[in-house]
This record gives sequence, C-alpha cells and structure tokens, in this order.
Amino acid sequence: MDFAEIQRIIIYTIKMVNHTFQIERQGLYDPAYERDACGVGLLLNIQGKKSHKTIDDGLKILENMIHRGAEGADTATGDGAGIMIQIPHEFILSQGISVPENGSYGTGLVFMPKEEKRIAEILDTIEQATEVEGLSLFTVRDVPTDDSMLGAGALDAEPAIKQIFISETAKSKLLLDIRLYRTRRRIEKACTDTYIVSLSSKNMIYKGMLPSAQLRHYFLDLQNPALTSGISLVHSRFSTNTFPSWMLAQPFRLLGHNGEINTIRGNRLWSSARESISQSPILGDEETINPFIQPKMSDSASLDNMLEFFTMSGMSLPHALAMVDTQTGKIYRDNEVKESLANQFPYGEWLRKNRIHLEAIASGRKVAKSIDEYFSK
Repeated sequence: MDFAEIQRIIIYTIKMVNHTFQIERQGLYDPAYERDACGVGLLLNIQGKKSHKTIDDGLKILENMIHRGAEGADTATGDGAGIMIQIPHEFILSQGISVPENGSYGTGLVFMPKEEKRIAEILDTIEQATEVEGLSLFTVRDVPTDDSMLGAGALDAEPAIKQIFISETAKSKLLLDIRLYRTRRRIEKACTDTYIVSLSSKNMIYKGMLPSAQLRHYFLDLQNPALTSGISLVHSRFSTNTFPSWMLAQPFRLLGHNGEINTIRGNRLWSSARESISQSPILGDEETINPFIQPKMSDSASLDNMLEFFTMSGMSLPHALAMVDTQTGKIYRDNEVKESLANQFPYGEWLRKNRIHLEAIASGRKVAKSIDEYFSK
C-alpha cells in the first residue's frame, strides 16, 4: 500500500467521522479512546468591557500556541482550533439582522451536511423543536468563511456552517437558556448528522478542524472590527490516539479543556446509571434531555456535557467546578470560592446533628469471644 492510498483511507475516515458524527471500532481505532491533550488560553476584561482588541489579542494567544496543537500530514489540516466570545450584539445588528434586546434571544453556529435538501430538512427539524419549547427560529445566517487555506482532510470534511437565531414566542417559567438547552437536545437526538456548536443567550463559539493560525482567516467574522467581546477563551487541540474532527474542536459550550481524563469510561457509566435519579424540576421532564452526555464524543466533550447539566439544573458555575466573574470585576481564588460555598448552608450544624459515631452504636447483643470445641496446645 503506497502513501497515496494510506492518505486516501485517512481522508475517507475523517470524512465519515465528520459527516455522520459516528464511527465504529475498526482496526487500531476505538472510539472509547477519544481524548484531548491541548493548549488553552483565556483573555478577559475584568470589568466586562467589550472590544475587538480582546478578540484580536485572544487570537494572537491562539496563534502562539501552535506548538500545543497537532496537524495532519499536509500541515494545513489541524486537529482543531477555536474561540469562545460573548454574543456580539452590536455586530449582529450591523449585519442587518433584527434581533430583540441583548440577552433575550439565543444564537449559535451549527455544522450541517452540505446537501441542500438535507439542510432544508434539518432547518425544519430545528423549527419544530423550537416551537415545542415556545420558541421561534426567526433567522438563519450563512456564516462567511474562506476555505482556500484548508488542507485536503479538513476541506473534504468541511460542513455547511449556519448561524441560527431563536427568540421567545410564549412565556414560560423556564429561563431562556434552559429552553435553548432543551431545544438543542431535541435537535441532537433527531439529527445525528448535525452538530450544534453552541446555542446560548450569552456566548458563542467559532471553531473548526483547523491549525491555530487558520482560525481568524477561515472565519471572516473574526476579522471584522465590529465583532466585540469582553472575553476570549481560545483552544488549540491535540487529539491523542484519535482522529481530528470539526465537531471535537474546542472550546465546547462552557469550557476549553486541556488534558486527558483517564477515568472517562467509569465517569460516563456512572452518569448513565444516575440519570434515573438525577431529576431537576428546573429542567422539566428528563426524557427531553437524556442522556446528559452526548454519545461518541471526546473526554473533554463529556466533561462539558456534565458541567452544562449541573449549571442548567441551578448550580452555580463555581459550585459546579469547585472561577473568573466579570460582573463584579473580581477574580475569586480557590479558598474564596470554597469559603463562599461553605457559607451558603449550615453544613457544620447539619453535620453535628446527623453524624453518627460508630463507637457509640450498641445493639444490646454480646458476642462471645470464645470458640466452642477449641483447645489450645
């Protein structure tokens, strides 16, 4: 088998991963070993002031982490790179999109197959899913990209990239982001060939199967001075023992993760086992969101799924992670976070009232210390 044939097989396999988002165990590949060991960087304005400079500087950090990411044989196909920013409300308005007040709508990028018929079917499914939650898909935007620098692997697996905008049509006791979360889970279960990069009223993500230096050039939005944010979370992926993928590029919806989780199989199994008792009145019926962890994803993606479930269930982000607050303009150190969590409830009193000392337990029975018919020599 010559090099060209090997490359053809690799490109085909990458294409299958990205177009179906599923691949079965074959040869030396086992999806159970999907793990990341990557580079991550965070830049923010502690007062929460938005600017394009924060995005530009974040991309510079990413470009200086090129040694933390991996590339394909053609060097123009990367394991993945991405950036998380706050929703750029003013930029969206500048694109001629009439959105409601900032924070009262959800948006995010979606990876889809490129077939026009399938795109139309997926958009119909998205529209139906939003209506169930009292929401409305009111605009779909073609995300401008430049694929001229993509390597063969990335180009062959490149999805159609749409940005969807969703608003409320009916009042609900559920918060908007919880309804967006439920909507996303409905879509994911109905469309296994579709990947929702993010769907939120707070942040959005640009990512792809790119080397670090390609991200700002591939997504033309990132070059626009009107695109602003107070936060830039960037990530350069090194997929260990696995294939690169558009959907497995980071950041994910809440975090950018650097490292490998060696207990990932056990963690996933325990999560599955606890789904039946992990009900949340805030999230509504569990059938809509189960399983919490999206199947056949990386270890970092599973961690993000679990973190998202905890926060959507009403747990604070510091509590869920046991970090960095731009609303108060303060950085919370580890001991401060733990002190704040410890003071939320009277844990000491609960412990004193409910702690059982084993030495104080008595059943009233006496156990003989001798053994019948035992004779020592």
